[in-house]
Amino acid sequence: MTLLGVGLLLGLAWYLVNHQGKEGAGQAGGRRSPPPTTVGIAQVARADLPVIIEALGTVNASAAATVRPQVSGVLKEILFSEGQPVKAGQTLAVIDPRQFEATLMQATGQRQRDEAQLSNARQMLDRFQTLLAQDSIARQEVDTQAALVKQLEGTVAADKAAETTAKLNLGYSRIVAPISGRAGLRNVDLGNVVSPNDTNGITVITQTTPIDVQFALPQDRIPELTARLSGMADGTSLPVTALDQGRQNTLDTGRFLALDNQVDPQTGTVRAKARFDNSRGALYPSQFVNVQLLLRMEPGALVVPVNAVRHGANGDYVYVVDPAQRTAMLRNVKRGLATADKVQILSGLQAGEQVVTEGADRLKDGAKVNLPGERPGAGAPGGQGGNRRNAGSGQRRPTPAGTP
Repeated sequence: MTLLGVGLLLGLAWYLVNHQGKEGAGQAGGRRSPPPTTVGIAQVARADLPVIIEALGTVNASAAATVRPQVSGVLKEILFSEGQPVKAGQTLAVIDPRQFEATLMQATGQRQRDEAQLSNARQMLDRFQTLLAQDSIARQEVDTQAALVKQLEGTVAADKAAETTAKLNLGYSRIVAPISGRAGLRNVDLGNVVSPNDTNGITVITQTTPIDVQFALPQDRIPELTARLSGMADGTSLPVTALDQGRQNTLDTGRFLALDNQVDPQTGTVRAKARFDNSRGALYPSQFVNVQLLLRMEPGALVVPVNAVRHGANGDYVYVVDPAQRTAMLRNVKRGLATADKVQILSGLQAGEQVVTEGADRLKDGAKVNLPGERPGAGAPGGQGGNRRNAGSGQRRPTPAGTP
């Protein structure tokens, strides 16, 4: 090997040793711990926790009736406004009454004619009975006249029934609301012939004050529900709340009404019904709502916000904050009842402790944290490595203005 080759190898070795040494020193001096994570916290507290069964429900009218005519005829008048409240017995529409008036007149005339014949037959029977007492007439004639009187009495009775039917039909020409409620859209226009066989009728009336909500309950919650209902005094019931689909707004509050007598084998649920006054009209038939049935209150439960509890390989856990050390310690917990925003802690926490509610996904056990309102990095012990690196490189750190 030539002297030139040896020189090159020695130079390369010197460069590598010195360059790597500087880099290693710089890296060792510049290594710093992760900056603290700003987190949201909440205090573990005791509160009365509601025990609630939640379900998806469908609003149903407490009563509904299809308005159909009871006689056939031409629709002459419509006396209701679509979508407006109506009262039971209120006239909604009128069928042309002329044919029914004529039928009534005919029935009345027939009755009057037959009543006159009956009156004459009775007078004849009285005379025949007088003559029979004087032995001036045969008994056969008296019996025949008595049979005629009976026959005419039956005819008059039939005439009266026909007249009553004609009066009813004339009254049925005025179509009235069978129940109080809200009228729906009109299904037929003026001038059409309507009849009792019409499937859709003239309109549909739904009773919405009060109104019902039907929902399904899991079969494993039924024993607790029935035990709660059996222990209640007569005239009282469990409170029920109806929420919108986003669970943000309360539509109405009502009471538990009834529980079905069998379990649906396909879904494993039991149908139930609640009733609401619906005084504000917020509930509408066929509307989907979220139902919350309050079974009881759990007094003095240890609770935390629901977003404080996380689930890992070893079960549920939370991060407990040490305010003095500004550290978050992982702690396993056992959860109990839960609502939409709170969860009960059965073991693992004590009242007054602080748990992380925001930023937990960026934490690990023992991580440094900044509490809400603190300047990011205020509690971090890092930053010294940079000074050592500057010192190692021979550079003096700039002195801030006003510092001696």
